[in-house]
Amino acid sequence: MNLTRDRVVSPILFAIASFSIAALFVIGVFIFVEGLPVMLRVGVWKFIGSSEWLPLEGKFGILAMIVGSIAVAVGTLVVAVPLGVGCAVYLSEFASKRAVAIIKPSIELLFAIPSVVYGFIGVLFIVPFMREHFGGDGHGFNIVTASFVLGIMVLPVIVGISVDALQAVPKVYRDGSLALGATQWQTTTMVTLKAARSGILAGVILGMANAIGETMAVIMVVGNAVVMPNSPLDSVRTLTSNIALEMGYATGDHRQALFATGVVLLVMIMILNTLTRYVTRKRVARR
Repeated sequence: MNLTRDRVVSPILFAIASFSIAALFVIGVFIFVEGLPVMLRVGVWKFIGSSEWLPLEGKFGILAMIVGSIAVAVGTLVVAVPLGVGCAVYLSEFASKRAVAIIKPSIELLFAIPSVVYGFIGVLFIVPFMREHFGGDGHGFNIVTASFVLGIMVLPVIVGISVDALQAVPKVYRDGSLALGATQWQTTTMVTLKAARSGILAGVILGMANAIGETMAVIMVVGNAVVMPNSPLDSVRTLTSNIALEMGYATGDHRQALFATGVVLLVMIMILNTLTRYVTRKRVARR
């Protein structure tokens, strides 16, 4: 009976897995087919190396948006990594079971909040604060504001993966350090964190990928100016924001250029995911 059940279930699971791969393949092919022609006409290096985005004049350069996306992602990590890793260390090494039972589910619930809510909160509170205290060309709609909003949004990713990495460190490492006379804090910083650094780095990379791929919250707080940023207080436009803002009315080469923007975005996300897999495999190999 069990053998018959396995023979039935195995092909079904294989079909489900194959469907996921096929869906990813179809999406990738569609984006490349739609986006590559205009990239080849304009020139790949001119497309990604120019900052002139004037669709009505046939000028399609996305360098400013690439820089804007990277700037927002880096700013997000500046906010999220200390908070996320610090929270993970507390939950894994110092918190009581009762505190873990309250804090960890609360952080995981951040996933359930729609991104538009984060953006709305940013517009109501962070933007006026930035405008009043720091000014800048973006009048509060800038890289720093977007970084704070996204920093909170990606916390569940960094905290969750970092906690798993810390808890995967063998207990004998901690016991050996404590037996040699180290304090709990010294054991955490010199032993546990070093042993878990690959897993923590994987969480950080995934958090950066999430920040680059976020759209709605970024549109609401980043200002969406197609310019090269000179300061963290400048407005920028990210790759995802550009697609979302202009796809509704784009036609012809303009529409294809937005798909080409999606190609660049897809390549960036693939590179980050590949780095994550490499770091994770490196950690497994060390064990």
